[in-house]
Amino acid sequence: MPDLHPIAKRIHNVQPEPVRLELDSGETGTYEFSSTEFFQREFRGEGVRTDADADAAFRLVTSEDHERVLLGRSGPDEDGWSMLGEVVAAERAGDVSGDDGGPS
Repeated sequence: MPDLHPIAKRIHNVQPEPVRLELDSGETGTYEFSSTEFFQREFRGEGVRTDADADAAFRLVTSEDHERVLLGRSGPDEDGWSMLGEVVAAERAGDVSGDDGGPS
């Protein structure tokens, strides 16, 4: 089986601790995911943003080709999900080294 997506593995290893995500747009935020799971190479997660936008729900999914981890948002007054962008970096919140605490 091909390797799991490295950003998805990092998020999975860090949660339920806060994780800082950077999107392809350059936007960064701190999130807490109540659950993350792999279905073979497919990755999913559900959580909240802790540094802003606290009333919205956030969802992580891998793209159909499993090459990208995508972040979606659903606000309290919205029906459905809007895509915010691709996650290009993930690190334990407050960790300047980028070490996710997982096995190397």
